[in-house]
Amino acid sequence: MNESNSQTEARRGLFISFEGIDGAGKSTHIDGLASAFREQGRAVTLTREPGGTPLAEKLRAMVLNDPMDPLTEALLIFAARRDHLKQVIEPALLRGEVVLCDRFTDATFAYQGGGRGFDLDVLRTLEAWVQIRDDGHGEGLLRQPDLTVWFDLPPETAAERLAGARVPDRFESQPVEFFRKVAEGYAARAAADPDRFARVDAAQERHKVWQQITSHFVRRGLLAIMVASRGGPA
Repeated sequence: MNESNSQTEARRGLFISFEGIDGAGKSTHIDGLASAFREQGRAVTLTREPGGTPLAEKLRAMVLNDPMDPLTEALLIFAARRDHLKQVIEPALLRGEVVLCDRFTDATFAYQGGGRGFDLDVLRTLEAWVQIRDDGHGEGLLRQPDLTVWFDLPPETAAERLAGARVPDRFESQPVEFFRKVAEGYAARAAADPDRFARVDAAQERHKVWQQITSHFVRRGLLAIMVASRGGPA
C-alpha cells in the first residue's frame, strides 16, 4: 500500500463483517486482524451480532435460548441490530475507526432465511428499515459492510468441531441439514453481492486460512504486506 492510499484509509471508517456457520473458526482470525490493523495505526472496534450493546446483548440471550416463532426471532435480531448500529457501529465509523463485527445481516438471511426458511422479502423489508442511513445529502443509503469475510465450511466439518465443545444453544443444537441450508443461504448472499464478499476455505489449517484472509486484505489495499504477515493468530 502506498502512502497516499494509507492516508486515505486512515481518514475514513472501515466496516468489516465476518460470516460463517457455527464452528467455522472466525474468532481467532478476527483477533488477529484487529492486531494487524492496530499495528498499522488504526483504532479498532471489536463487536458482534446479535449483541454489541447492553440492550442487544439481552436480546441475544433471548434469541439464543428462548423458544419463539421465526418472525419473533427475526424482529428481535433486527431490533438488536438497530441499537447496535446507532450506539456502536455508526459512531465508530464517524470517528474513522475499523469496525470488525462477528456476523451482521448476512447471518440473518442465512440462518433465519436459509435455515429457518423464513420469508426473504420480509427480511429485505426489515433490512431496509433498520439499516437505512443519511448520506448527508438527504438521501437514504443502506448500511452494509465494506467487506464481508465468509468462512465457508462444510456443515459436517463444523459439526465435528462443535461436538462436545460446550452446551449448545438453539442454533448449535440444530441438525446438519439445518446448517446445509444456512450454508446455501450464505452462498446466495455472496452470489448476489460478489464484490463485497471475500470467501475463504475454512476447512484448511489455521495458518492457511489466515493466509487466505490477509491475501484478500492486501489485494484490496486494506493492509500492508508486512503488517499482514505479522498479525496472524498464534
